[in-house]
Amino acid sequence: MGEKVLSRLAAVRKARGVGAAELAAQVGVSRQTIYAIEGGNYVPNTEVALKLARALEAGVEQLFELEGWAGREAALIETEILSTGPVSKGQAVRLCMVGERVVSVPVDARPSFLPEADGIVGRVARKRAGVLSLAAEASGGRKLVLAGCDPAIGIVGRMAEKLAGVEVVPVAASSRQALEWLREGKVHVAGSHLEDAATGEFNLPYLREHYAGEDFAVVSFARWEEGLVTAPGNPLEIGGIGDLGRKEVRFVNREAGSGSRALLERLLREAGMSGRDLNGYERQGKGHLAVAYLVRTGEADCCLATRSAAQSFGLDFVPLRSERYDFVMRRGEMGAPGVERFLELLQRAVLRRRLEVLAGYDTRETGRQLA
Repeated sequence: MGEKVLSRLAAVRKARGVGAAELAAQVGVSRQTIYAIEGGNYVPNTEVALKLARALEAGVEQLFELEGWAGREAALIETEILSTGPVSKGQAVRLCMVGERVVSVPVDARPSFLPEADGIVGRVARKRAGVLSLAAEASGGRKLVLAGCDPAIGIVGRMAEKLAGVEVVPVAASSRQALEWLREGKVHVAGSHLEDAATGEFNLPYLREHYAGEDFAVVSFARWEEGLVTAPGNPLEIGGIGDLGRKEVRFVNREAGSGSRALLERLLREAGMSGRDLNGYERQGKGHLAVAYLVRTGEADCCLATRSAAQSFGLDFVPLRSERYDFVMRRGEMGAPGVERFLELLQRAVLRRRLEVLAGYDTRETGRQLA
């Protein structure tokens, strides 16, 4: 006698907010049949099971399982986690295909709204996670995983989906981490703004030194201003790097590996200072917007970030340096549909206009291939 099939159809249907009659109409069966399946009194054939899964945007294994397998993690999708911070069970994630890899990208809840997600983490082991998918597939071919720290990626992402049919899934990461994930084949595109101190050139010298064996292409995104972000009105009258040594100035730093952290170190050396002179040097925030938000909430008095980050929170800005932010990708992937459409978007005047107005970026070189 075969093993009993257990049904989770009722739980998934109710979680989706779908009525039994509505589901029955979509699948082409009676409402009584739906109730019989949910009650375990009727095991559907393959066609009906597949139609149920499609209607509820779920995997068949999420709707049915063999008795004795209940509670096991057979339905979890094995993924590689893209995160620089801890990930816990129940964390919402986006699921994407990068080559032959399935990667999961944790998403953060905003103060007022839950984030869009493709699944939740059911098991964590080192840098891997078993994810319970909420969709029929782990990833659509439209998704483009982009790692970096540019605050304007949200603007680019909305424009990419609207105009190019590409869904950009951003992953917060320092420039060095983004490039390492690209080398490992875990992201499609890495954003970077690493300056070579000797030449003043961005990204290309670093790539030649550290990734000489990789066939990477480099496309310019934009130039931005980076400087000191302070509270509105700059009440502590912070005017330059030297003022960060004042004890009353609470500073918040960027993480190691970020272009902003490298810039800070260089500016401190030029001023004859070190991290020990700063109140808050060891305190870190991940990303330009993250550190600017700490200044906005009064948890810090100053940080080093882009003008766009300061502008986003209505903060004051003391410009220090102009930087070029580039997108790096594998040359062989530039013809892939998602990457190709993304690169075409960079040539659109409507995108450049938004970057100029909303982020204050210089877009004269946007979309230009540098290597």
